[in-house]
Amino acid sequence: MRRGGMRLAILLSVLCVLTGRSWAEEKTSVDTTRGDRMLKAYFRTETAKISDVSLKDIKTAEDWKAHRELFHAQLQEMLGLDPLPEKTPLEAVVTGTVQHEEFTVEKVQFQSRPGLYVTGNLYLPKNLDKPAPTILYVCGHGRVKKNGISYGNKTHYQHHGAWFARNGYVCLMIDTLQLGEIEGLHHGTHNKGMWWWNARGYTPAGVEAWNCVRAIDYLQSRKEVDPERIGATGRSGGGAYTWWISALDERIKVAVPVAGITDLENHVVDGVVEGHCDCMFMVNTYRWDYAQVAALVAPRPLLISNTDKDRIFPLDGVVRVHEQVRNIYDLLGAGDKLGLQIVEGPHADTQVLRIHAFQWFDRFLKGDTPLIETAATKFFTPEQLRVFEENPTDEKNTTIHETFTQTADLPESITTDSQWTAARDGWLTALREKSFRAWPQEETAAAKSLDLKPAFSVAREGVHFSAYDFTSQENVELRLYVTYREGLKPSELDLVVMNVLDEAGWKDFLAMMRPQFAEQLAGEQLPEGDKKAFAEQRDMFKSFKWGMAYIAPRGVGPTIWNQNKKKNTHIRRRFMLLGQTIDGMRVWDIRRAAQAMEAIEGFQDVPLWLQAHGHSAGLALYASLFEPAVKRLDLYNLPTSHHDGPTFLNVLRYLDVPQAVTMAAENTQVRIYDGEAAHWQFATDTAKKLGWDEKQLQIRKPLQK
Repeated sequence: MRRGGMRLAILLSVLCVLTGRSWAEEKTSVDTTRGDRMLKAYFRTETAKISDVSLKDIKTAEDWKAHRELFHAQLQEMLGLDPLPEKTPLEAVVTGTVQHEEFTVEKVQFQSRPGLYVTGNLYLPKNLDKPAPTILYVCGHGRVKKNGISYGNKTHYQHHGAWFARNGYVCLMIDTLQLGEIEGLHHGTHNKGMWWWNARGYTPAGVEAWNCVRAIDYLQSRKEVDPERIGATGRSGGGAYTWWISALDERIKVAVPVAGITDLENHVVDGVVEGHCDCMFMVNTYRWDYAQVAALVAPRPLLISNTDKDRIFPLDGVVRVHEQVRNIYDLLGAGDKLGLQIVEGPHADTQVLRIHAFQWFDRFLKGDTPLIETAATKFFTPEQLRVFEENPTDEKNTTIHETFTQTADLPESITTDSQWTAARDGWLTALREKSFRAWPQEETAAAKSLDLKPAFSVAREGVHFSAYDFTSQENVELRLYVTYREGLKPSELDLVVMNVLDEAGWKDFLAMMRPQFAEQLAGEQLPEGDKKAFAEQRDMFKSFKWGMAYIAPRGVGPTIWNQNKKKNTHIRRRFMLLGQTIDGMRVWDIRRAAQAMEAIEGFQDVPLWLQAHGHSAGLALYASLFEPAVKRLDLYNLPTSHHDGPTFLNVLRYLDVPQAVTMAAENTQVRIYDGEAAHWQFATDTAKKLGWDEKQLQIRKPLQK
């Protein structure tokens, strides 16, 4: 070992003794950025906060009964099914049949909503003389596509339907939105950059759940089906959809989700989220761990099935889910109706997994446990099972993400004070409860304590430059920079403008300050100094008693984390799984920076303005709604809709950026530097009709440099 490597090894060994961490963990921490380490600790802490309270209040069967209805309603909402869509006519059509000596396959299509087509194969045993136990089989991700034609994942999983039919069951196998005959989309945030899905409160999991609800409606319309003996199963993605439908719809009497669930620790801390598309996740508004979904199946028979080497549904998380759910089953006196099947193998559709599922359905839907003598075998070509010769021209499958969840029905303007009060209060309540629910509770000691500490204070070339470290929330430590005229006391300032920085703004700030304060910025990656920008700020201070402050929220500047495009995408998705968004938590950081500004000696009575550009302008806007100390907003190139950013959970279901601008303008002077006044007509019309001072809201053309 080289001498430098030996010194590093000794250092790491000492760190291991002091911290109790492994050498590998310490080496990882040395090899990553401050932002990466902060983020890792943050995810672990936030995940634990959710996991520690999951089902915590359920101590008795009465507790469960008291909570269950609320949990059911919350899950519907988080799947985008509140309000529940209208059950429109299914318009079911059988487009053809395929024969086997033991069963018939009907090629079925129906519309779960007008234009939202569900394609499926209905397996019917021959010689049925009475309604039979029935299985809704929801498929995982099994692409079957030839020469540009998608045959649906039902053709990949056909052996399951065949087995059930050969053993006396009716089985409806339905295609999923993605990989069906009409190919919709599951990957909006996974790799398509459609972060507005979060803002709209949309997840394809909701579409899959709704399609399953309507599939049960269809099954109950069939004379071959015993409506009191319907079970649900599927693996991987189909395992997840089995959870959704079994939790939502009690017409499912028995459930066997295979490789379809694990807990937040696996997804967020261990990074398993990277292996999953969006159909696996609800919009986690109420900050659930996944055992809470699973518990909603109780006390109906439930077999949790998984392999021991599944990399995207790891064994430890599956076992943790089972342990929590078992407690609910035991409280309800139904412990014998919950099973955990773990077999050897990877994430694969293995025969041993199928056998246990078949036995579970025989036991609870037939009341029998016969010997499994037939293998699950494929009998047909994909072409034989295809439902459509050509896809319907009125299909909405490919664009359903644009309409599935309802967005706010917003008025063109508000004309009376009473209308305004009701609208404003409703919007603020929705933001607190549906978009920013994950913010720290402000009444707690941890949220109140900023732990504000001076970092440095120095004056050169007529400019006083200081910095203060503060705690935004646990594991999020940020630095606030402040500049003003040398020789002035803070209390002598007329105002202080806090600049909310994005990455480009952070680099500009470093370039401006480097010529005189490189020593204070040591440790940062300093760009070439911008003497002109420094001189302009110095001259401004000579002319005006103004202060300038600078805050880089988490993940920007000093706390920047992994910027690899794929890694950054899944960091954003981890926030989503915690019932947050990066943007929502950055709004919290700006709020905390404003509170820190007020807490610095001498600044208590100095008016605070916020200034920001582009995406960050949207963050500053929302921070001002919750911080009355903000007296003015200067917003440049503010996005006109949350469809383009910033992204907050569910926000488009209640309001959009123009409504937020209007709320801000009621108490804060707002200046929007944007040449398109039409974008802000709601705000300007409302302000005018309510008789607000013209100074409250002004739309200005961009400043000319």
